[in-house]
Amino acid sequence: MKETISKWLSILLPVFLGIFLIVYQYNSFSKSQILEIEGYFKNANYFFVFLALLVAFFGNALRAYRWKYMLTHLGYDSSFQNNFMAVNIGYLLNLTVPKSGEISRALIVKKYNNIPFDKGFGTIVAERVIDMFFLIFFMLLAVILQFDIIKTFIFDKLPLKSLVIIMLITGVFFIGMLLIYKYSKLKLVLFIKTKLVGLKEGLLSIFYMKDKWIYLFQTFLIWASYLITFYLATFVVSDTISLSFSAIITSFVVGSIAIAFTNSGFGSYPFLISKVLVFYAVVETAGNAFGWIIWTSQMLLVLFLGLLSFVLIPILNRK
Repeated sequence: MKETISKWLSILLPVFLGIFLIVYQYNSFSKSQILEIEGYFKNANYFFVFLALLVAFFGNALRAYRWKYMLTHLGYDSSFQNNFMAVNIGYLLNLTVPKSGEISRALIVKKYNNIPFDKGFGTIVAERVIDMFFLIFFMLLAVILQFDIIKTFIFDKLPLKSLVIIMLITGVFFIGMLLIYKYSKLKLVLFIKTKLVGLKEGLLSIFYMKDKWIYLFQTFLIWASYLITFYLATFVVSDTISLSFSAIITSFVVGSIAIAFTNSGFGSYPFLISKVLVFYAVVETAGNAFGWIIWTSQMLLVLFLGLLSFVLIPILNRK
């Protein structure tokens, strides 16, 4: 019963948070401001939306290609097409249940390439750890370039007390799970421990594989594609064309963090982007339209590639 409640809370809370932010921001705008936002959508330069989506597509392809290095190191072979479709399906499922995409990727290569789930999932966790370090790098860069603005943004624009409470609850939950894992003799916990042996092997593969520097370079290219995607999107709305490099880095970091708040940034991405752009003399209506155009176009790409991959992967793997 508790597991069922916990599962549904993990699914519904991010969705409700996204809906709350959308309703909250919509109600904060007057009718004239809503019409102004509609005007930004009508006058947007959608050629740059297309260019941004093209770069995002190559970013997905790079992530699929990079994955093969870890799998090869563990002694398994998975074709680029299967990796690419698994990545697309993973992004699609992350729109529904947070982090379910990582599990689905491991299940797909288990089904079609006979790669043990725990080892495949371990390589994906290792990916996320490396990606986290790159995100931290961009966060530090943003702090160095725009310390005063970020400090003001955190203390004035974000519900700091609520974030602290959430972090404390998360910390207590994490410590409780660690204690259960260490001392419990339940069959389920013992089963998880055996599976974590394979997970550990996949997770540590980055440190021992022959092509780790190529892997890290490709990680750099993946994050460069994310940044270029965001940069190209700044040409979509006239008010954001003249953003400085510092403003782009700061907004990019805020947008990346927003994606972790709700299902792939649902509701939170446009909300936080519009709030941070105010510090760079971009009116909130323009920032809101900019955030929604970026987020919606990216999600349409995720839907298209994810659904197409769902259809094609069993067909291309009939043998």
